[in-house]
This record gives sequence, C-alpha cells and structure tokens, in this order.
Amino acid sequence: MASAWWPCLILALLSGLAASGFLRSPSRPLGKRSLPEGVVNGIEVYSTKISCKVTSRFAHNVVTTRAVNRADTAKEVSFDVELPKTAFITNFTLTIDGVTYPGNVKEKEVAKKQYEKAVSQGKTAGLVKASGRKLEKFTVSVNVAAGSKVTFELTYEELLKRHKGKYEMYLKVQPKQLVKHFEIEADIYEPQGISTLDAEASFITNDFLGSALTKSFSGKKGRVSFKPSMDQQRSCPTCTDSLLHGDFIITYDVNRESPANVQIVNGYFVHFFAPQGLPVVPKSVVFVIDVSGSMHGRKMEQTKDALLKILDDMKEEDYLNIILFSGDVTIWRDSLVQATPENIQEARTFVKNIHDQGMTNINDGLMRAINMLNKAREEHRVPERSTSIVIMLTDGDANVGESRPEKIQENVRNAIGGKFPLYNLGFGNNLNYNFLESMALENHGLARRIYEDSDANLQLQGFYEEVANPLLTGVEVEYPENAIQDLTQNAYQHFYDGSEIVVAGRLLDEDMNNFKADVKGHGATSDLTFTEEVTPDKIILWNGAAQSTLGWLDTVTVTQDGLSVTINRKKNMVVSFGDGVTFVVVLHQVWKKHPVHQDYLGFYVVDSHRMSAQTHGLLGQFFHPFEFEVSDIHPGSDPTKPDATMVVKNHRLTVTRGSQKDYRKDVSIGTKVACWFVHNNGEGLIDGVHSDYIIPKLF
Repeated sequence: MASAWWPCLILALLSGLAASGFLRSPSRPLGKRSLPEGVVNGIEVYSTKISCKVTSRFAHNVVTTRAVNRADTAKEVSFDVELPKTAFITNFTLTIDGVTYPGNVKEKEVAKKQYEKAVSQGKTAGLVKASGRKLEKFTVSVNVAAGSKVTFELTYEELLKRHKGKYEMYLKVQPKQLVKHFEIEADIYEPQGISTLDAEASFITNDFLGSALTKSFSGKKGRVSFKPSMDQQRSCPTCTDSLLHGDFIITYDVNRESPANVQIVNGYFVHFFAPQGLPVVPKSVVFVIDVSGSMHGRKMEQTKDALLKILDDMKEEDYLNIILFSGDVTIWRDSLVQATPENIQEARTFVKNIHDQGMTNINDGLMRAINMLNKAREEHRVPERSTSIVIMLTDGDANVGESRPEKIQENVRNAIGGKFPLYNLGFGNNLNYNFLESMALENHGLARRIYEDSDANLQLQGFYEEVANPLLTGVEVEYPENAIQDLTQNAYQHFYDGSEIVVAGRLLDEDMNNFKADVKGHGATSDLTFTEEVTPDKIILWNGAAQSTLGWLDTVTVTQDGLSVTINRKKNMVVSFGDGVTFVVVLHQVWKKHPVHQDYLGFYVVDSHRMSAQTHGLLGQFFHPFEFEVSDIHPGSDPTKPDATMVVKNHRLTVTRGSQKDYRKDVSIGTKVACWFVHNNGEGLIDGVHSDYIIPKLF
C-alpha cells in the first residue's frame, strides 16, 4: 500500500529557513491590539485565490494563500491543498516577510525518506498524501513570528479528461475561516469553441451565496468567477465560521464540427478524437461479485442496489451473466443470456437473494467469467459485431484457492489474451488496490476505488454508466511513419460514448506542410475510418513575451493597444493600426492534389497613402507616388503580351504587359488589373537587389 499513501512527490523547502534559525527565533512582544474579524488562534488568512487557466483541456492552476500572525507570540501556520489525483505539482514557494523560499519537487521513489529527513533536521517540508475519492492532500506547516506575514503559492497542472460528455475541473474549497479576499477564477480557451459551461458547488445552497458565482462563455473563451464577500461566507448572519467547505466543480464541453481535432504547437501535436451519433455496439458483460463474509451488511446491500439499477439500464441487444465468488464460485446461468425483459427479471430475483458467506476466491471467479466469454465468442452465441467486458467487484484480498497476486495476474492475462478489457472495482480500503489496478491495466481496463459511504451504490452505477455504451472497438490511430515520433498510446480496445481519445506526438519536421491522421475502428454495423488532414499552418500574435496562437480555421477578432487583427475563416487576415492603416493577408488555396503548387499567402496593403513617407521595404518603397514613363510598346515573345520600355529611377527597363489579381476589395475572387511586369527580379525598379529583402525567418 506504499504507493497509495506516499504518492507521486514530496516538496521540501530549501534549508535556508532552518539554517538562519528562523524556526527557533524568539517571538517579539507586541502591544495589545484588537484583532480583526477572521482571526483564528491568532492567525488571519486575509487572502485566498485559486487561479485556473485552461487551454485545450490542459489546466494550469495556482493556489495562493496569504496570512499574517496577529498574535503576540510565534505561531504555526499550516497550508493544506487538496488536488486531483491526476494532477502534478510543478512549483511551490513560501514567502515570509518578503523573502521567498523556493521548493524542490521530488519523485515518489525518494519522497518518504527525504520528507522524514527534512523534518528530523528541523526543515520545513510538505508531503502529498491520498485524501478521499478524487483528491490527494498537500500539507506544509511553518512557524511564523509575531506580526510576520507569510504567502504560500502552489502551482499544479492537469490534463482534463472527458467523462459522460463533459470535461471536469474539480476544486476542493475549505478555508476553515472567514477570508477577507476569497476568489476562484477560471479562464478557459478552447480552439474548437465552447459549447457548454457550468459551475456548481456543494456548499451553495441559497441565492445569497449564488450571487457570488458568475459564469459566461462566447466563442472560444469561457470564464467562471466565484467571489463571496465575508458576509456571504458566514454559516449564519451572526456566525464567525465559514460555510465554504465542499466541492467546487467546473464542467464544459467543446464544439465538434468533425469527430477529430488536431492542434500543433512548437513542433508537437495533440489529436483529440470524440465522434458523436454512432450506434452503440452490443456488449456481453459478466459481473463478478465478491460475496465473502467481509461484504456483510451495508456493502452487500449497496452492491445489490447498484446491480438492480444496472440491470434496468441494460439494452435488450446486450448479453450478460452474474458470477458470485466467496470460498466457492456460484453462477446465475451456465452461459451468457440475452438481456430480454424476462431474463432481466430473473436476474433481479437472483440478485435480491444474494447473501454473503465464506472466504475470497478471486482467481476462480475471474477465470469462470473469462472462459464463459471466450466460449460464447468461439461458439458464435453472441453477435459478431459485439464486445466483451468483465467487471469485478471485491472488498478484500484473495485468501483461498490461488491467492498469490502475481499468479492470479498471470492466469487472467493468459486467459483474456488481449481480446477484451477487465475492470476492477475495489470496495473500501482493506484490499490490495495496487494488485487490482495492475491487473486491470495490463488487460486494457482500469481500476476504480469504491468508497464506503452512503452513496457507494451511486458510485457503482456511475462507473457502469461510463462503460455502458461502447461506440467503437479495436480503435487504432495511425499517422505516416515518416512524419511522427514520440507517439503516446494510439490503440484502444474501446471508445465509449461521452469520453475522448487523446494522442500526442512530435513532428519529425517542424516545417512539414501537412500530414494525414486516420482513426480506424469497428462500429456496430460496419468498420469505420475517420481521416483528418492536419496542417501546422498557424497565426501567432505576439504581445511582448506573451503569444496567442490561432489558425486559418478560426473566425476571430483581437483588439489591443490600437491594433486590430481579424481572421476570416479560410480566407484572410486583416491587420489595422494607427490612423486607418490596413494590411490584408490572403490565404490563396490551390487544388489539394496539384502536383507542384501549394497554398500560399498574399500580402496586400489598403490605403497605403496613410503610411509615412519614410516607409520602405520591398512594398513600402512604392506606397507613395513616383515618376515613371512607358514607351516603345511592341510585340513580345508572347503575341498576347506586348513588351515596352520603362524609364524609372534613371534606369531603362524592358517590361511586359500582363494582368494580376487585386484582392483588396474582393478577397475571394479578386479583381483583374492590367499591369507591367518588370524582369530580372525587379532589377532597376527596386532599391538595391531582391536578396536585400530576404530574411531566414521572421522571429
């Protein structure tokens, strides 16, 4: 159980605190004073802010708490943050009276030893421990001298996963006292556009507190703000304790014009895949349930309640069976049966009569389920286009039959043979969860802990709902071998409705113009292939060190400091600044299968007379009128394009008549304009030579 209680990392502050004698410094006396409201045990937490920035499902969160010791003596101040189990800490700092002490994040292999060593030496140290269903707790304490201020700042990051059609950001709120400035703010940016955005809190039970919550979204941006006043934080109008204690959950989803979306940044890409509207693939599911003596009482009743609800939700085209294991194995039916109303009713009767008894034989229960599914497939008793699933629930360790975890894993792995997933549910804490998780993961499934609580039956139902509707099986995401490297997992047994497949990788050539991504899978009625044409072409807007990345598929206007940039989807980009000066960058697209030509950008200037007379450059030198004369028009090598002599800048040049498109007024088709073409790369017309205006890159 070590990894369950000492997970992921440790954060130990630099030794300067202990070395300076700060922790042992005597308190300095202060005169008597009235303590402001919100002071608990001499400590006032006057500011807590949780700032969340989400871009393309990736959340960057900063938790900042500021406190002051109002007491006459030194006090210990603790900083507790509960963060999601899937998050990782990237930074922590402790600032005392303006002096900042940075932290060092350590890997879990050395976490426990370094933490104990730091504490034994009198240093300040923090440790992450498991805390509840979805969270782990980071805790650090420090002695603060009388009158001193301390600021804790923790930064953690997390890739938000999609469950039941929504991305979820889970924040734990528990300031434990009234806070003068308390705020949660979340800014979300999704290139696909935001389709829904919501926020709720378990402690918001009245309109008075609800008025502190605002949420809005438009286009690609969304924002959630929760900013309760001190009066709104009170548990009652005259109380001095806070009602802010519970879960604050932000959920959202994105627009999906196509099943896939690929985003490219700095030579890396991330591929999101979540098709909608597909028919559900029929499933054959065997429930393997622990009915040993330790399941007695509420756990057994909650398991039965959950199974009854799950049976009601099964579709008639599904197949099922129920296997019970204790010291022995009991099966409901000898083979899989279809989920007809009659069979479901008989299954309900069987479940209602389940009783706990005996020991725990995990191995035999699982092997009976796996063999049953294999036999049904081999004997064609289930539809060819269907999938198989094993869901096992236990609250303890194997203690009869084959009880060695490594041997059970080997037996299960060999029997399944990679053909279908195993999902393990661990009920409570008195079990080897690492064993359940390892066995599930190596069989393309996952493990989930079911917490002993009043809603354990809802936890079980909730898990089943996540896997109840497979839309695709045997999903493979393919890329050209010569285009991609460092690819993450790109093969999945199932794609479930409401979830999302995410694949990331690195482009071999950052300047690659395009590549193709194919997602293949088996659907309910046919094999499906989704093809996405991926292009790294992007528009980067810089504002000092900050940058915003947009694409030609966007329709957006950005305005700041007198500069306006408008992108019109797949057409052009209009840049305006100053006194009406406007540039138009047109995306000229050619036939995709053209053997030679590629898409290119055309740069055009509107109202160039507004530019300064000092403007120069390849185009700028022609923004203002200049003298030229054309004479001696005569036939050229092409009878349709006469030649002539042009005198300009004291040079006599040979020019050829032709036409060009002017896209300043009509960005789609352009206007045909007659013009003279200058030979030899504009030699004699432009200042200097053409190579003077060529640079290797813009930045």
